[in-house]
Amino acid sequence: MGRRRSLDDILQSEYVSIGELARITDSRYSTLKYYTEANLITFEQQDENLTRRYPREASVQRIETIKRLKKSGMSISEISDWIINNEKR
Repeated sequence: MGRRRSLDDILQSEYVSIGELARITDSRYSTLKYYTEANLITFEQQDENLTRRYPREASVQRIETIKRLKKSGMSISEISDWIINNEKR
């Protein structure tokens, strides 16, 4: 297992791991994995064996949006539709 990066290093990075993303958004790893599988947050992966890299700023903004919409009572399906409709604008 690799060395854990400091919070300052994470917050200055362009890309973060899912574990780091969970840490900076105060989200559960399993929740972010679910969002990834539901195509609510995107990642880059150069090779099948390499770690998924999440663009930090865009992912944090997306997670904040998802949390806000969930708090308003929307389901994941409704959130997905909302994101698709609002990305077209």
